[in-house]
Amino acid sequence: MPERQVSQVSPDPTALKALAHPVRLRMLGLLRVDGPATASGLAARLGLNSGATSYHLRQLALHGFIEEAVGQGNRRDRWWRARHEVTSFLGEHVEGEALDAGLAFQQAALHWQMAQMQAAHDGYARLPTAWRKASSVSDYTIAMTPEAAAALIEQIQALMAQALASAPPLGTPLPPDHRPFSIILNAAPLATEQTEPDQP
Repeated sequence: MPERQVSQVSPDPTALKALAHPVRLRMLGLLRVDGPATASGLAARLGLNSGATSYHLRQLALHGFIEEAVGQGNRRDRWWRARHEVTSFLGEHVEGEALDAGLAFQQAALHWQMAQMQAAHDGYARLPTAWRKASSVSDYTIAMTPEAAAALIEQIQALMAQALASAPPLGTPLPPDHRPFSIILNAAPLATEQTEPDQP
């Protein structure tokens, strides 16, 4: 399959704060992965009432994360779709309000990622052999300089971006042998319980 353009958004701090709400983050994820949905459909999946769901959808639309799916539904039953496939945030030079908003969003995303990893663990025994072979729970700790670590992350992200651009877009009917496959990357200097020695 030829590579396609992957749509991406880099929200400003105000929009990122709005997205950091855990319910909105889950809604956007569902719209990205499963495709367009109505407020009532999302409410049923998330265990919310339709009023609260509609409010969160309006907030996502206000900040440009979703839009009405033109040609689907009617005046009573509006369908919504995600506008972008990827959210970019928390660059290395951000400070102040942008840093605070990025960290709040990262905390919400981390909470969702941990839930996803636990769900994958819980469902492993039910996976077909081929998907068990493709699954992994791995961690690597390597002594590196900041420059070498940044270069490694850039290589990994470039590989992920290429795989994403070569894959069928999520939220559309997938070929029979395809399913959404989640790869969660968490990279940072190792946090330990050791305290730093007193400086002279």
